Amino acid sequence: MYEPIRTKSVHSTMAGSTTDFPHRSREEELDIQLAGHLAALLAVTDELRATAPSEDLDVAAERLVAVVSRLRGGRAPARTSASGGQAKGAPLHQRAHALAGRALVVAASRADTAAAILAAERMDAHAAQAEPQELTGVS
Repeated sequence: MYEPIRTKSVHSTMAGSTTDFPHRSREEELDIQLAGHLAALLAVTDELRATAPSEDLDVAAERLVAVVSRLRGGRAPARTSASGGQAKGAPLHQRAHALAGRALVVAASRADTAAAILAAERMDAHAAQAEPQELTGVS
């Protein structure tokens, strides 16, 4: 009724060697995710520093670099100069707030207290600067 399988499965995780694709632990995957979110937050922070320099943003950028470097095994994140003001003020703060929120979720999942505290602090700082978002409810 059924034809027997004649070729080896391309999904050979159960059969023989599994060295044909990379394996990472859950912690390594979360480190990669967290480093990515924090690096994106650093890029927005650098953009904000270019549009409205402040000591708070300078300190935040230094702390972000330190955490991303730690997560990446000592490799510092790539940084570019600001794009020249494509976005300003509230939209950048809203984006930074969203990125900090994503980083906070991953840091909590990973149980990285230092990164979670930094992400929460950045969320608070950017929430104060962002325009309030309109909530839409179902009536």
